[in-house]
Amino acid sequence: MKKHIKYTKIKQFRNVIIDIYHVTEFIGLNEAKKPIYDKSIKKPILEFEGTVKLHGTNSSISWNSNDGLWVQSKENIITIDHDNYGFSFFVEKNKSEFIKLINLVKQKNNLNDDYTITIYGEWAGKGIQKGVGISKIDKSLFIFAAKISKPQDEDFISYYIDSSYLRDIKNRIYNIEDYKKYKIKVDFNNPELSQNKLIEFVKEVENECPVSKAFGYPNELGEGIVWKTKYKDNIYMFKTKGEKHSVTKVKKLVEVDVEKLNSINEFVEYSVTENRFNQAKHVIFGEDYLDRRKLGDFIRWIINDIMSEELDTMKKNNLEPKDVNKYISNKIRTMFFEKENI
Repeated sequence: MKKHIKYTKIKQFRNVIIDIYHVTEFIGLNEAKKPIYDKSIKKPILEFEGTVKLHGTNSSISWNSNDGLWVQSKENIITIDHDNYGFSFFVEKNKSEFIKLINLVKQKNNLNDDYTITIYGEWAGKGIQKGVGISKIDKSLFIFAAKISKPQDEDFISYYIDSSYLRDIKNRIYNIEDYKKYKIKVDFNNPELSQNKLIEFVKEVENECPVSKAFGYPNELGEGIVWKTKYKDNIYMFKTKGEKHSVTKVKKLVEVDVEKLNSINEFVEYSVTENRFNQAKHVIFGEDYLDRRKLGDFIRWIINDIMSEELDTMKKNNLEPKDVNKYISNKIRTMFFEKENI
């Protein structure tokens, strides 16, 4: 029986930061099978690659040996009678070409007929969306992913594979990997420092979509960028989108004052000292060992002590408590977990 094979929801940058923290800090399960996290573990520096995000409609084709080929929109299986901007008709018209792409996936990945193969793309062009450069070209599919799954096997974990070799340009089946790409390194110990560069890249795509430019329409509006990296055998993705597209509600990245952030980091290093940490330890725990149950009290004591003794330094650096408290807390937690078992 045909089943809709959904594409993974692309998250926001802030969501990926949380995910990377969790997978980095995870060290196992306790006796009750609940996760244990070590927040003192240093976070990674990861390189993300970005491809142009097109404003069309998410579309895909799936195949397995039992059901043959079927066509999908983002949420549903579609047919020529119940189509989505003509994509099902396009697939039917080019069915033999899509079967060739499916066979190519099977060949390159040594797959037998037990698997379901799904190829995802953005169906974009005239009459699908308005207000972007890509809306001026003839309707075309831009492949951006391929997935292997086994809907009949609940224990099978589906996975994505390389899709960069999938294209049939003669029949308007393109690959998003063939257009301008972007790279950025994100230090997850200070991920905020990457936000300005991410915004810069998005503005570049907004001002001139690289894909519409390749089709002879330069200086046209683009939508954004999809970023992707692999870490600990998992793929992490997030999207950055511009403001100019009035149809899309944009969750905007806020520009970061790098000079101020550096000032905050310097203040934290200056104020969260070993002596202050040990003083708080004596006040909160006495001669006892560090106890996670009192971590909140421990952090509050140090923050209050810093606010009472270092307020003049903060004023000189134009820093307010709301600017620094989060960073002070993070530094204290790191020191706490490093010393917890000493």
